[in-house]
Amino acid sequence: MKKTYKIDVDCANCANLMENTAKNTSGVKDCTVSFMTLKMKVEFEEGADVDTVMQAVLANCKKVEPDCEIYL
Repeated sequence: MKKTYKIDVDCANCANLMENTAKNTSGVKDCTVSFMTLKMKVEFEEGADVDTVMQAVLANCKKVEPDCEIYL
């Protein structure tokens, strides 16, 4: 399953950090973050609970970029 989320991030480097962090979160198969469109596209692993995974993604992204936001 793939879903797209609106994000709020201050710079392209921060968006890159968010992308790498999300990719390393359990339950995420792949992720791309676009600073230009302020969107995060997430592909989930088979059988993953989307809401739980996205809460983990948000928590992990806040560790590397405290000012970021993902609108779930």
